[in-house]
Amino acid sequence: MTTLHSAHPSQAGRAIIWGGLLAGIFDLTFAFIYYGPKLGVLQSIAGGLLGYSGARAGGITTALLGLLLHFLIALIWAAIFWFSSRLLTLLVRHAVPAGLLYGLIVFYGMNVVVLPLSALHTKAWPPSFAFWPVAMHMLIIGLPIALAARRFSLAIPSGDSTTSSKRSSS
Repeated sequence: MTTLHSAHPSQAGRAIIWGGLLAGIFDLTFAFIYYGPKLGVLQSIAGGLLGYSGARAGGITTALLGLLLHFLIALIWAAIFWFSSRLLTLLVRHAVPAGLLYGLIVFYGMNVVVLPLSALHTKAWPPSFAFWPVAMHMLIIGLPIALAARRFSLAIPSGDSTTSSKRSSS
């Protein structure tokens, strides 16, 4: 019988860092393609803390803050998925559909909860819907996070500690 191992803390860290970094890089790349390679893309992220005018007035400093916040948010979403996958093993056993669904959850979580509560005060309901941003959240945020969680999850036979050490070293 195979069970999902609770995983070593270093496995959790790797899953969260890799999932968050990949999702953050892919999302930022998409944002620069979709909105244009503008400093304002990063400043808009900082606007969640500083408000729109405060972020725009800060120049490169607020763009760098936005970059830091962008990756922090991606890491938080990756951590949420990782810890959820410890409770619901089907999230890593079926990582592709789970990741696609998680991307949808991230999109609506950001647009219905996070952004309305931020200093930007966007409208919570009904959330805006644009095909490409929704699809990209599914493909380039949810999917990499889920695949990283699957990659760093240890499926080990029950009671066989030698298998777990062999698998964790590969």
